[in-house]
Amino acid sequence: MDLTQTSLFSGISQADLSALLSCLAAVERRYSKGAVILAEGEPTQWMGLVLEGRAIISCADVWGKSSILGFAEPGAVFGEAYACVPGEALLISVCAAEETRVLFLNVGKLLTVCGNACPFHARLIRNLLSISAGKNLQLSRRIFHTTPKSIRGRLQSYFSECAKKSGSLTFKLPFNRQQLADYLGVDRSAMSSELSKMQRDGLIQVQGGTITMLPQP
Repeated sequence: MDLTQTSLFSGISQADLSALLSCLAAVERRYSKGAVILAEGEPTQWMGLVLEGRAIISCADVWGKSSILGFAEPGAVFGEAYACVPGEALLISVCAAEETRVLFLNVGKLLTVCGNACPFHARLIRNLLSISAGKNLQLSRRIFHTTPKSIRGRLQSYFSECAKKSGSLTFKLPFNRQQLADYLGVDRSAMSSELSKMQRDGLIQVQGGTITMLPQP
């Protein structure tokens, strides 16, 4: 992956990248499918940048029920908000959804101007602020999707966003069935039943992980 093409390193030249990674004590790690990358309840001083694979971000209640908050694909970062607050315990867990490679960066070193006074630190901080703002909007969208009381209402809200984002009434879901149910805060069996009803009612077509929203009269 060309790091200079990611949102985090946007505007930073390839020539400056090596020095920047050294300043941030960058380290790369690999994780197998299902492995915990960041554990709920533990503090972290590192944020992660996904280089390959996919990470699922979730939280669990005291009964062990998991809720999917989102996912991080190549080029996306995670854990940055907690890393900016030293000692703050994570309220989330980050796990590898598949074979995943992550670049970790020490946020404390990012927020403290190093002795070399590297000019690209300021650019990196601006990029990180922009990413954080985008994530706040993403969480706001999830609130919109979980506001409807009915499962159908939640599915329609989420599918509508997916269609707008893809620019097509046909789109591939980024979640499997269980992950989608967790993201929307509903029971998987009940959700699957509702998907079947929506298909019978002529609202959607479902083919594996691909959804087509059908035009309505």
